[in-house]
Order: sequence, then structure tokens, then C-alpha cells
Amino acid sequence: MKLLHIDSSISGETSVSRQLSAAIVATLTRALPELRVTRRDLNAEPIPHLDSEIFLHLIRSGSLNGSGKLCDQKGETALEEFLAADIVVIGAPMYNFTVPSQLKAWIDRILIAGKTFRYTETGALGLAGGRKLIIASSRGGLYAPGMPHVANDFQETYLRAVFRFIGIDDVTIVRAEGLALSPGHREAAIRAALASVPQAVTGFVTRRAA
Repeated sequence: MKLLHIDSSISGETSVSRQLSAAIVATLTRALPELRVTRRDLNAEPIPHLDSEIFLHLIRSGSLNGSGKLCDQKGETALEEFLAADIVVIGAPMYNFTVPSQLKAWIDRILIAGKTFRYTETGALGLAGGRKLIIASSRGGLYAPGMPHVANDFQETYLRAVFRFIGIDDVTIVRAEGLALSPGHREAAIRAALASVPQAVTGFVTRRAA
């Protein structure tokens, strides 16, 4: 079994999403000793954003409709890593109400028609189902359901929509929010999020064992 571990925070050692994603991966590897982990740090080794040159190459190669091979090596590798994974763990902080641009650049390389989805007469069909996705989410404010600013959440809602589009419905979110409100809020939020990690992975591990 393979796990793909993605981190996208630019905060280095102070990153809460990195702390949470590391805890999730550590818990999974203890529960599933046979797990093989591939790590991709999108801050240390960013994938170039799509631009007109790359897009033109994709069109000419037929990659955009799944008929050809992807022409940019980093994008091709990112897609191969994703397709090979049974579990995907993504460290995804909220930046300006949405995800880091580094993470968006990676997403643009895995949402490829003919590879992870295709269009039919009745609409889009996801081709990447059967994977488990765990998102390590960190936010400075309070955006969870029931909070006053939930309408500004274009981070978790975006990620759920993106992965649902390609067929992944098994999504768990480990969340630490209110991190910027005060040192006390930050400490309590991190502690609660870390405490929720075992429960977040238990269901998946139990199903695999069965």
C-alpha cells in the first residue's frame, strides 16, 4: 500500500499544517507497517504554475484530453505519484481564504481529463475514486460550519469539491483553527487537532484490516 504525503505551507518549523500532516502519516505508518510513503514538499520543490507555454505543450501533446503523454516532467511525476497512492495526506493551510498557490499548482497537474476525470454526455465522471484523502487543515480564524465567517471558507470547501470532482468521496479533515486569535487559542487548537488524529485514521485502518 502506498501513501502520498503532500505539504504546502511556507511557514517552515512553525507550520501547524505540517505538524498535523506529520502526525497523521506517523499514525498511519504505525498502524500499517507495510505502508510505503512518498513525500512531496511543494515549498521546498515547487511545481511551476501553468502558463501559456506549458499549456500550449499540453494541447499539442494531446495530454489535455488524455490521448498523449504529459510534456512537463514535474507535472507528469506529480500525476504518477498521485495515481499510485492508496492514501493521500495533504497539509493545507488557509491563505487569504483559500489554499496556497503552491498547492493549487499541484492540483492543476492532477486534474487532467482522461487521467483523473472524463466528460460524458451526462457530465463529468471522476476516474480517481477508491483512494482515502486526509486533509490537515490550519486556519488563523474561525471558518468551520456554524461559525460567523463560514462563507469565507474557500479552502476546505474547494478541496472537497476538487477531489469529489475526480471521484474521491472518502475525505477526512483534521482541523486546527483560530490559530491567530491568541496564544491560548493556538495551543488549544493544536492540542485538540492532534488528539483527533487517531480517530481520523481508525475507520480507514479498520476497513483495510477487514
